[in-house]
Amino acid sequence: MPTTLSPLYITRNDHTQLRLLVSALSPSGGSATIDRLRGELDRATVIDPAALPADIVSLGAHVKIEDLYTGEIEEYQLTLPEQADIGAGRLSILTPVGTALIGYRTGDIVEWPTPGGIRRLKIHAVTPRAAAAAASPHPKPARV
Repeated sequence: MPTTLSPLYITRNDHTQLRLLVSALSPSGGSATIDRLRGELDRATVIDPAALPADIVSLGAHVKIEDLYTGEIEEYQLTLPEQADIGAGRLSILTPVGTALIGYRTGDIVEWPTPGGIRRLKIHAVTPRAAAAAASPHPKPARV
């Protein structure tokens, strides 16, 4: 679980989907990333999707992040694993970065352990899934 313990907000729909995913992949424990995601789900405040502030990272949202060690800025859409395609900017929730970002908001700095040490990212901007879909003139279909 990231060491930053800022308030964490997840929509009821995302929470249910992610609980099912975690249970299906690892009913009795598993990888460090799945265990971190399970921990984040346990401590999250679950809210109605209509009440989710626009600056909170949720499934389907686009997020602009800065690696505070390298200064590199990247943009991703946070997705379920079957929709992920890092080359197209779609980041799986089951990656360490995806797990670290879910539920946090613009301005938050998230930290989590990696084999190479603590990694720190700052969330610069979040575009909610509905706004991101409306801004894309040619949305790409999800892989099946």
